Amino acid sequence: MNIRTTHHALLSRLLPDDRPDDLAVRQGQFHDVVIGSERVVCLPRTQAAADRLPERVAALRALAGLDLGIRTPEPLVQGGGDDTDEAPFLVLSRIPGEPLDADALNDAHVAGTVAAQCATLLDGLARAGTDDSVRAAVPHASQGRWQRFAQEVRAELFALMSGTGRLRAERELTALDRLPHLTRAVVHGDLGGANVLWEWDHGLPRLAGVLDWDDVSLGDPAEDLAAIGAGYGHDLLERVLALGSRSDDGLATRIAAIRGTFALQQALYALRDGDEEELADGLTGYR
Repeated sequence: MNIRTTHHALLSRLLPDDRPDDLAVRQGQFHDVVIGSERVVCLPRTQAAADRLPERVAALRALAGLDLGIRTPEPLVQGGGDDTDEAPFLVLSRIPGEPLDADALNDAHVAGTVAAQCATLLDGLARAGTDDSVRAAVPHASQGRWQRFAQEVRAELFALMSGTGRLRAERELTALDRLPHLTRAVVHGDLGGANVLWEWDHGLPRLAGVLDWDDVSLGDPAEDLAAIGAGYGHDLLERVLALGSRSDDGLATRIAAIRGTFALQQALYALRDGDEEELADGLTGYR
């Protein structure tokens, strides 16, 4: 049975202007997201994700109070769980727009426009990291997180890799040892193509909003830059780095180290979720 069937009554109540059978469903790492015409419903996939809903609401409300120049999902209703018969849920406003087609970046004018808006967004997130109210609402990246990630990969994924794959992974994981612990900026955590929505105006894209702030933290802006490079390509990343107000001599090294973990992150989370297809895709270069 699918989400639309198992939660038919709940979705009918929360999205009264939509037919449950017609709703699109997106499966994320922590939530199943049901997309209505004006609202979206987030259904936690685990109890741990449900327990984090109040923290997520606080972070989204803090972001909504900032002038980032984009729209972020606004928390509307949180409910279910505890002693009720309903599943835990969070209703958010829907952000208009669509992910950018990678082919659009073949146009130099479009690429320049996209890079400028990404740089402006990152500058806004950096400024937000200095706001006391944001720093109180948004969780700080934990000390030693990358080292713990490396240990988990070695313990859980190395047995699934070839000898050559383990050597490659070990090089990538060793690079994480040199990453400093930074909490200077608001970091989205997954600023990839699917989470960044654009609208077109007179032949050029306009950054309309950013979805999926589940991993938001105060951390290293290199994480979001690495995701931009992975989602839009190295040339676009170089354009972004040439703009904005970043003056950090170690930034390129940190971006490269973090980007080198993306396939391993995908594989580790897929293994834990029992997603064989995503696991195989993440381990493609390690077998």
